[in-house]
Amino acid sequence: MQKIIAAFDGLKFSKATLDYTVELAVRGKSVVTGVFLEDFLYHSFNLFDMVGSQGISQAKLNHLLKKDQETRQQAIAVFKETCERRGIEHLLHEDKSFAIEDLLKETIYADLTVIGAAETLNHFEQAKPTPFVKELLAGAQSPVLVLPAVHQPIERVVVLYDGHPSSVYALKMFTYLFPWTVKFPIEIVYASERKLALLPDGNLIGEYVRCHFAKPVVTQLTGQVDEMLIEHLKSAAAGTVVIMGAYSRGALSRMFNSSMANKLMETLDLPLFIAHH
Repeated sequence: MQKIIAAFDGLKFSKATLDYTVELAVRGKSVVTGVFLEDFLYHSFNLFDMVGSQGISQAKLNHLLKKDQETRQQAIAVFKETCERRGIEHLLHEDKSFAIEDLLKETIYADLTVIGAAETLNHFEQAKPTPFVKELLAGAQSPVLVLPAVHQPIERVVVLYDGHPSSVYALKMFTYLFPWTVKFPIEIVYASERKLALLPDGNLIGEYVRCHFAKPVVTQLTGQVDEMLIEHLKSAAAGTVVIMGAYSRGALSRMFNSSMANKLMETLDLPLFIAHH
């Protein structure tokens, strides 16, 4: 049994994040902790909403604060009712300090963290992956599944592999967390700018993958790595989850640095599983 933490903004509740969480919990018989983040500087309104003819209105401020609290409580109620209806063991954390610090601490005590790629924890619209999600990925102490805005049941797996330990580590963590994917189609994708480049440690990665999946397929791409990977993954079927390794500026491979991950999240509407040491 695993512990999954699902990060929610109660003011902009993500149904897709809830749907993915339910799918993973039911298939893996996992415990789910709904982490509802309430950064004390974040509200659905801005300063101009509080200004009346006599300046800042305390009555209007209190009304807007109460409305925000009601919205958050409605989101919590949906989470709890859904878990109870689906028979999912669940916990609830209402973190009310600094959202990113609270969530990073939660990841220390989790097997998996799930979050929508568009979560901002502020009332501004920001391109995905948002600064909040980037900061989470850089500091998370558990694997993170970054989710699109629309839920599609997971039915196939793509692994971005480059021969470095980080890519194998990510695959290991995925197989440990999701053993129920063993019968799913899996594709190992290797991209290189060098023509006729051999798959690094091809025999070893083949042995490992065959221990966990029935019929792995290997795809080798030649060309500009970022462009080739994005174009290849654009054609991935709905229900595909993409696995990649290190999310850091110091990553050894172009396939596994933060810039590559950001481009994938910006371009694709697929779940992205990221795990790093």
